[in-house]
Amino acid sequence: MPSINDHDSVELLDDQDALQIIDQTKLPGSIEIIRLKTAEEIWDAICQLKVRGAPAIGVTAAMGMYILMKGFVSSHSSAGAYAGENERRFREAFEKYSEYLNSSRPTAVNLSWALKRMERALDSCPKDGNMTTADVLGRLRAEACAIRDEDVEVCRKIGEYGLTVLKPGDGILTHCNAGQLATIRYGTATAPIYLGQERGYNFRVFCDETRPLLQGARLTAFELTSAGVDCTLECDNMCASLMKSGQIQAILVGCDRVAANGDAANKIGTSVVAIVAARYGIPFYVCAPTSTIDISVPTGDGIVIEQRKAEEVTKMWYSSPMAPSGVKVYNPAFDVTDHDLISGIITEYGILREPYERSIAALFERI
Repeated sequence: MPSINDHDSVELLDDQDALQIIDQTKLPGSIEIIRLKTAEEIWDAICQLKVRGAPAIGVTAAMGMYILMKGFVSSHSSAGAYAGENERRFREAFEKYSEYLNSSRPTAVNLSWALKRMERALDSCPKDGNMTTADVLGRLRAEACAIRDEDVEVCRKIGEYGLTVLKPGDGILTHCNAGQLATIRYGTATAPIYLGQERGYNFRVFCDETRPLLQGARLTAFELTSAGVDCTLECDNMCASLMKSGQIQAILVGCDRVAANGDAANKIGTSVVAIVAARYGIPFYVCAPTSTIDISVPTGDGIVIEQRKAEEVTKMWYSSPMAPSGVKVYNPAFDVTDHDLISGIITEYGILREPYERSIAALFERI
């Protein structure tokens, strides 16, 4: 049986006009590789969490736009000079696909960030007929591949900076899945763990189960054990007991959006972990590529939180419903951890510290 670590979470199959992803809804029971060719298939894969994790969603959107526009040129006989009617029709289709994919999930900023990068790549193409639509497709492909390659390097750098706040033998708690499955390689919150594994740090990792979708149990525990990492699974409401016992020296989590003041939106339950960590004096780090920092949102109050179906809570994992019929269900996909609970935001450029409004602003001035 293949290992989960044998595959990138998102791959471009250019010769087949398709994206290839690991269907994460099937894990850990089976490793199913699926191919996406249509806008509906890509949208559904993002919305239904077949591909998930902010960086992986961004890569999927970027590569998806390239595949969709390649299909548009082929099916609409739009080959030729990128000018006049050809340019107008190309741009119209691009904007339609981009708006559609952007509607698949609201919270992860990498989705809109990647689509905007693809739009800028398109905007850089002259409309005077000196480029063909094939040339434009080549530029879109290059941008999508650059987003993918940058993700690998960004995660590696986050891992290097993350190791500077850890010691060999540390117990590390993580929540949800910010691992290789959520990126292209290394992960964000797991990047220091993987690099530490390569260098003999012998970390002891504790994974919150992460209800209601169990990404910690189904995904993080699965990929870490597959990589030979010392990994222990616990239910979310056991984190306080675990921290009080002295087994946790640091907490590493990913995130889907960071506001300009350092408030961070991550999978529901993350803020609980941060509050408990503050009670027991355990450092709480958010691992975030700069692509996940949204300086257009002043505070976490401005982050749109996705509300998901009640069935995920009442019956998704049970052979029969485990709640009374008709009961109201509160099921936000994310919560926001206040910046004053965060010990540091680990980026590919270094570790940001309070006051975050200043350190984040200074970072964006520098880059």
